[in-house]
Amino acid sequence: MKFMLLHVGFEKPTPEVMAAWKNWFESAAGVTVEQGGLMNGVEISADGNTELGWDANTLTGFSIIDVDDRAAAEKLANDNPYITAIRVYEIRAHG
Repeated sequence: MKFMLLHVGFEKPTPEVMAAWKNWFESAAGVTVEQGGLMNGVEISADGNTELGWDANTLTGFSIIDVDDRAAAEKLANDNPYITAIRVYEIRAHG
């Protein structure tokens, strides 16, 4: 089953934080399908377009993983050195 992990929150990275993230990405490498960072976001709504800043509520990146079930996805997410939170969504297949 595939899950998307959304990384929430930004703070100025320290060497310790960067090392923790590097270790987590290495530990998740065997189940990671894709990962990436997000930047230059804009929210588009009926109220217009709003540039998104970098703060505790910012979506900063994502990881798509392939694991047996939601419990496995949650276990991996719990080990993540997230800043504010990490959100776990099951990816629904279309078709």
